Amino acid sequence: MKQFLITAAGVFAGLILFLVGVPVVLVAIAASAAGPEPVPAKAVLELDLRDPLTDQSPQNPLAGFGQRSRSVMGIVETLHRAESDDRVKGLLIRLPDGGIAPAAADELRQAIHRFRAAGKPVIAHSQGLYPSGMVTATYMLGAAANELWMQPASSFQVTGLASEDVFLKRFFDKFGVKADFEQRAEFKNAVNGYLYDDYTPAHRQAQLSWMGSVYASNLTAAATDRRLAPADLRRTIEAGPYLSERAMQLRLIDRIGQVREAEQAILHKAGAGSETLDIDDYGRGRRRAVAAGPTIAVIEAEGPIVTGKEGARNPFTGGGNIYSDDVSEAFYDAIKAKDVKAIVLRLSSPGGSDTASEQILAAIRAAKAAGKPVVISMGTYGASGGYWVASQASSIVAQPTTLTGSIGVFGGKLAVGPALARYGVDIRELGVGSSYAGAFGTGREFSPQERAAFAGWMDQIYANFLTRVAEGRNLPLARVQEIARGHVWTGAQARELGLVDQLGGFYDAIDRAKALAGITGEPRIKRMTPPTSSVEALQKLLGLEAASARTLAAAAWVFSDPRAEALIDQAAQARLREGGAMVLAPQRVH
Repeated sequence: MKQFLITAAGVFAGLILFLVGVPVVLVAIAASAAGPEPVPAKAVLELDLRDPLTDQSPQNPLAGFGQRSRSVMGIVETLHRAESDDRVKGLLIRLPDGGIAPAAADELRQAIHRFRAAGKPVIAHSQGLYPSGMVTATYMLGAAANELWMQPASSFQVTGLASEDVFLKRFFDKFGVKADFEQRAEFKNAVNGYLYDDYTPAHRQAQLSWMGSVYASNLTAAATDRRLAPADLRRTIEAGPYLSERAMQLRLIDRIGQVREAEQAILHKAGAGSETLDIDDYGRGRRRAVAAGPTIAVIEAEGPIVTGKEGARNPFTGGGNIYSDDVSEAFYDAIKAKDVKAIVLRLSSPGGSDTASEQILAAIRAAKAAGKPVVISMGTYGASGGYWVASQASSIVAQPTTLTGSIGVFGGKLAVGPALARYGVDIRELGVGSSYAGAFGTGREFSPQERAAFAGWMDQIYANFLTRVAEGRNLPLARVQEIARGHVWTGAQARELGLVDQLGGFYDAIDRAKALAGITGEPRIKRMTPPTSSVEALQKLLGLEAASARTLAAAAWVFSDPRAEALIDQAAQARLREGGAMVLAPQRVH
């Protein structure tokens, strides 16, 4: 009875919320899933990169509701499909006025080159390029187009790269906060802002190293695409900034014009009767079927690495974490699938929990032991715990500007007790057993005995990391110790050090997996990252039990108006088609 009353109360609360706001959510979901806009006979795709850009599309169907964002993987796969679609005649790109993650720009640049190689023109348009973030990567991406346009009298302020860090030590000293951390080793600088008031020599060296590598890679790629000598391009941009008219005189860009003029130019190239189509609308269209045969499983993972499963959170967000239970379960599902011959893990992570990373690594080992090669495709990051995960894969593919390595560990605490005591707030501690039980309390620093125990534990974690890398990369332990120490490397640097096998993007990783598995012809690509269902998303949104959420979903069907009902009908049919159901009769629209 108690459970019944709880369930009934949950349903009642859910219905109240539903009557107020949930119909909007349901219609939005259905509208996004159903009825893609028809593709014109001559279409020019429009790609707006001014919106937020992630590496991967969220698995949650409510993620991104109320906000517009795109993913690198979504764009790359859509352009790959458009390469062989005779209806698609060209591409217009709107560039952001600031920086793009360099590895994301590398991936998109490769996709643009493949699109152009299919005989389809690309125009990129900018309303100004400003010194914000990795703006050289944005310029590199624009240079990959057939023509790079800028708005009249706009700013071309691509003159280099700069990075700013905040150091809190003097602030902590003033207020009595003690940063008590251990680092393995001197290049593991994630907490240097707590410990120092300026860059240490190691911090400065490592940061300038990867920034210099990114800068050189961006300029070399841009110079290649614009048929300029890299040294000449570097001298020219470093003599800036310029207005767009001067940038065109210096051959940094091709044309001056408003975005409307750029649109008319690409439509003219596409031929009479051509029309523009947003790339998202095209991407929602029906995919080309691939015959049954050998399959490559694709598992996606983006964000910090943590233990557990994806828990209750705001369903309107993408989550932002890699959950080790979910990713390892996806690997074991791929191992069991008889049609799967190889696995590609698309990974973009700056690191996280060592135990969570080890859990995913164990699943990768299991896949290899089952005769299924695992290829890592690194996105923006593949560093620290991200590299722990990748270290024993069959092959690692990274972009030249992917930030990887960072083989090291850090840990500790901020002791705020003395600072709070100044304001009459006292932290007291009681405990039984070893004093280490309270070592991570925030009221005091580590005692000498606690610090020794903590440092010994950190040494063991670091030693485990080094061993994983030495075994996986077939490198002498002494060599790994030399190139580890928490040093961040770009993909290009890591390739020279033996930490990465190949420079390239997602489709290069697919080709590598094909070769390792002995697959000939075009393989089927099967996504095995577990998605969050709409019911689960609503359950998290409303805080209901599973039974209540399903009842609410059914109630939504009953109480929604006919237009919403029709949209949901269409969405169901669209999902069937995407899942491989090929015999579907048209359904009556109410």
